[in-house]
Amino acid sequence: MPIFTTSDGHELYYKDWGQGPVVTFSHGWPLSSDAWSIQMQFLAEQGYRCIAHDRRGHGKSAQTDTRNDMDGYADDLAELFAALDLQDITVVGHSTGGGEVARYIGRHGTGRVKKAVLLGAVPPVMLKSAANPEGLPIEVFDGLRRDILKNRSQFYKDFAIPFYGANREGAEVPQSLLGEFWLISMQAGLKNAHDCIKAFSETDFTEDLKKFDVPTLIVHGEDDLIVPIADSAHKSARLVKGAQTIFYPGLPHGLTATHADRFNADLLAFLRS
Repeated sequence: MPIFTTSDGHELYYKDWGQGPVVTFSHGWPLSSDAWSIQMQFLAEQGYRCIAHDRRGHGKSAQTDTRNDMDGYADDLAELFAALDLQDITVVGHSTGGGEVARYIGRHGTGRVKKAVLLGAVPPVMLKSAANPEGLPIEVFDGLRRDILKNRSQFYKDFAIPFYGANREGAEVPQSLLGEFWLISMQAGLKNAHDCIKAFSETDFTEDLKKFDVPTLIVHGEDDLIVPIADSAHKSARLVKGAQTIFYPGLPHGLTATHADRFNADLLAFLRS
């Protein structure tokens, strides 16, 4: 099993598929690298080397007690890049993974990075405050913490529905996809999933986004029920100099699965541009 050991002594799992220019994938909460399988298979067949890791505490990686925050996630990503000696990377991050990518660039720069993709990403900041009145109130995130502690299995079953927009009229989301979300989510450590809520909701990535100096694509579903587009992608697009945007009318947060062909084609076009 491909693993690397972090500087604080934890083993993290990663996948490494294909040969060619490097594309890395950072997954959303509370998933794992398995959430990127469709994109990785597609791009590997198109001549790319695709690498995705399980964030600490998620998937097959160690369920750590410490550094379950954006600085820790970004530093883990930097250590993975160094361990594999990756260069000219296109970094792709979904949801929480978009925050991980932003904080990586904020802390470690773009010396190894060629391009960036933020998809349904949490930056600039999700939490409502005096400085961010359009954000979501803390009660929303307190509710997430309460529900995963009470019954995380039931919570993940329920959370999958808005994640993929299955509660929208006319939605055709198979039960098997909802079940896959539950299965992957249940592999995350309870403490890690709990700690990650604070990381993705309260971290302010504004200054990180201002440090982007590589071609960047910001992608978001306009019917995203998990990370509302108006308080995320619209603001990020104004902070990242020269950012390209693709906003999909009617598409949900989990569009990498529900509309994989459409996103894959747009991602490939950006990689080739």
